[in-house]
Parts: sequence; structure tokens; C-alpha cells
Amino acid sequence: MPASPVMRELFRRKPIDQIEEHDSGGLKRVLGLWQLTTIGIGGIIGAGIFSLAGEVANKNAGPAVLISFLIAGVASAAAALSYAEFAGLIPKAGSAYTYGYAVLGEPVGWFIGWDLLLEYTAIVAVVAIGISGYIEYLLEQLHLHLPVWMLGAPGTGAGHKVDLFAAVLCLLIALLLNMGMKAAARFEAAVVAIKIVVVLIVIVVGFFYIKSGNYHPYFPFGFGGAVTGASTVFFAVFGYDAMSTAAEESVDAKRHLPKAILYSLAIAMVLYFLVCLVLTGMQHYSEINPKSGLSSAFKSVGLPGLGSLIAAGAIIGITTVLFTFMLGVTRIWFSMSRDGLLPKWFAKTHPTRHVPTRITWIAGAVSAAIAGFMPIGSAAELTNIGILLAFVVVCAAVIVLRYRAPDLPRSFKTPLMPVVPLIGIGFSIWLITFLQPVTWLRFAIWFVLGMIVYFGYSRRHSLLATGARPDASETADA
Repeated sequence: MPASPVMRELFRRKPIDQIEEHDSGGLKRVLGLWQLTTIGIGGIIGAGIFSLAGEVANKNAGPAVLISFLIAGVASAAAALSYAEFAGLIPKAGSAYTYGYAVLGEPVGWFIGWDLLLEYTAIVAVVAIGISGYIEYLLEQLHLHLPVWMLGAPGTGAGHKVDLFAAVLCLLIALLLNMGMKAAARFEAAVVAIKIVVVLIVIVVGFFYIKSGNYHPYFPFGFGGAVTGASTVFFAVFGYDAMSTAAEESVDAKRHLPKAILYSLAIAMVLYFLVCLVLTGMQHYSEINPKSGLSSAFKSVGLPGLGSLIAAGAIIGITTVLFTFMLGVTRIWFSMSRDGLLPKWFAKTHPTRHVPTRITWIAGAVSAAIAGFMPIGSAAELTNIGILLAFVVVCAAVIVLRYRAPDLPRSFKTPLMPVVPLIGIGFSIWLITFLQPVTWLRFAIWFVLGMIVYFGYSRRHSLLATGARPDASETADA
């Protein structure tokens, strides 16, 4: 029995063999393998090393925080391997949105893209607020006292009216991205290098202050504490997903993107393990400062100056997370607009810098507003669920496509099919069950708004609905 027109519309997919042909123009291919890898590392290594490791060690896992990162790393690797297969097969902007659109249909692609617009923007805001706190701390150490009104969002303290540092950081990252991808990637690579140097200093110097007695008991909260810790640190071991949105700016995406995804996660995990080993060896888990674990650990062994250097390195290093996730939101938005699911006005790129300037400034302004006027807890509640759902979609889609079209040319294949992607699906769903009710409420509101936009505009204006083809001349500003 033939499917009804409505059903055909709901399950229409973007043909994979036409994506490369249809999606032309706009972005410029300037990123090599190691530039992509540094963007991935920039998105993964951040608060996980400088904040979360200490917090989880102190509250959940003790020295077994290393096991927490190992569990989270295995789960994240399962999703990363699925992303790597798609990155080599469909090297286009949009990442999970594009993969879902091509394999599971337009509505699935739409809702993953729509949700990631909010998630990535909120992540930028949350990280900016966190960096703002470090800046305020360092200024206090220098005995510089700023006006109270500019030090926090309304409701976070007496006299607070705006978190000015956080808002300005978001706008500065938007400015950086609008300078062109080549220049922005060079800046990102330089900052990532500084961050890795700081982490290596922590590892090398801290190694000489390890006391084996601090590792006992290794599981003070039981093995369950290490598993609970994994659900927290999991959000420190992704970032490659946002990096994969830069596919159309890679000089050889089919070969380089899969490698960059795996290299960035592997390098980050090695550094995470070593830092956890040093942190819990230098200071007993019960004495670790949850907010500034590394700085307090070095202060505890008589190296307060190095602790301040680490705090400064944290400020510099965590800015790379802002870069990676703002890059992600702008490229997903660009891809959805080019596909007709959002107005094509957004897909315009600068004629010489070849970046979507309109989208980038809007994303910068929205993230600045969230960072400036919303407490970090409320902003954080906007994150997490969309990324986990994206992982579920990508892992499911790689299984479906492997059996639906096994002969498609793949530069990388996810091993142990379908076991690896099923691990990614299972772990992501398990983590979703830990989310707070308020997170589900905010997600539901955004989901309903997305339904209104999709059924009111997107389904009638998408290129699949109109039969139109994107024109390269339409993607550049005059």
C-alpha cells in the first residue's frame, strides 16, 4: 500500500549522494588535519581538567575519579567512532543535524539541529560565566576591586546587575569567528598550545609531589561513586561533535575529519588521566577544593605561585571551549538555513572572509545576553539533553545506514558494528535519566516552539519540499 503524501513528507530524507553536489558555495576550505584536531582539543579540554576533576574527586569518587573519566571516555569514544564514520561519509557542515537529516528523515534532522542551537549557545554562556569567575578571583588577588554591579547576573549577589566579563567574552569570540576561519583557527591553535603547556606543567611538576598514601582508600564512595562521577565528567569529554560542524572548512574532510575526531579525544583523555593521577596524589581527596582543585593542590604543597599560574592558564585555556561551541552553533544554523528549514537570509556569508557573519553576531549576542543576565545554574540547565539526544541519533543512524547502504564509500568504518554504537546509545540514554525535571521542562518548551516553527515554516520551505537547488551566489553577501 503506497504511503500517503503526509507520511512521505514526514520521512523524506536528504539524499547522501546529492549532498556534496547540492551544498555548494559559502564557506572556504582552509583547515588542515592538525587545525581541526586543535579545535577538537579546544572543545574537550577545559572545565573538565580545571574544575570538574577536583569537584568529582571531592564529592563523588575520591582517587577513583580516574575511573570516572575512563568510563566516560569509553562511552564518549563509542559516540566518537560513530561521528567519525559519518564525518568521512558526509563531510558537510551541520554534524548531527546533517547526519540525522540524511538517514532518519527531515523531522529528526530538524529537531536535533533546533535543539543543538540552544544547547551550544547555552554552553558558550555557561563557560563564559565560569571564566568570569576566574577573572574576578585573579583581580582580587591583585587587590583590584571593581564595581559590584558588573560582577554577576541579577539575583547572584547584592548589587549585581550584569556579568559584564562573561557577556564581553561571548562578543569577543563572535568577533574572532567573524575575522575569517583561517585567522580564527590560528588563534585557537595558539591558545590550545598554551593550555596544553600549562597542563603538562601540572603533570610534570605535580608528579614529584605525589604521596601514595593519598590514593587510599581508592574507592571511598564505593565503585558506585565512580560511576556517578562518570555521569558528571561525561560532559567534559565531548567537543569533537561541535568540531565536526566545520567539515566544509576542511581542505580534505573525508580523510581529515575522522582522524581529527579520534586524535582530539585520545589526546584529551590521556591528559585527563594524568591530571587526575597527579591531583589525587598531591592532595587527599577530602581536602581538594571543588572549585579550583589544581590551584589548591599546588598551594597545599607550598607552590602558591604555580597555583596562580594555573588559574591564569585556566582562563586562557577555557576560552577555546567558547570558540569551538560558538563555531558549532553557527555552522549548524548555516546548514539549516541553506537547506531552507530556516530563512536563507541567515545563510549569507561574507564575500571575502567566507564566514556566516549574520549568524555569528546573533549567536554572540544571544549567548552574551544569557551569560550576562542569567545565573550559571539556570544557564547550565539549558544544556546537556540536546547533546545526549544528538549522540543517540548519530549512533542509531550509523547502524541504520550501515545496513541500508553497506556499499557507500566510507573513509572510516565504526568497528564492532553494531556493538559500539549501541554502547553509545545506551550510555547516553542512561545519562539522560540523571537530568533534573527543570531541564526536561525547558527542553519541552523549546521542543514545542520548534514544532511550531517546523510545521509553520520549515516543512514548506525546505529544499526537499520546493525541489529547489541552492545557488552558490545566494550564500554570499553583496
